[in-house]
Amino acid sequence: MSVKSMDYTRHITIEPGKRGGKPCIRGLRITVYDVLDYLASGMTEVEILKDLPDLTSDDIRACLAFAADRERRLVSLSS
Repeated sequence: MSVKSMDYTRHITIEPGKRGGKPCIRGLRITVYDVLDYLASGMTEVEILKDLPDLTSDDIRACLAFAADRERRLVSLSS
């Protein structure tokens, strides 16, 4: 099954001096890890957006797309 992934590059930024160079959302101090951790803990998109009002639904989807792309690359490297 081929799925077209969203272009997360407009949402995910990596700046060496910010949050230790971890991938962040649009230059904010909110990391991809933070959002994924919220999702993994069972928070809904609505709850996350309420807690982090600077985020958008597209930002959350970009985090998922970023994680999926990173996983895809790891699998292809180990093959």
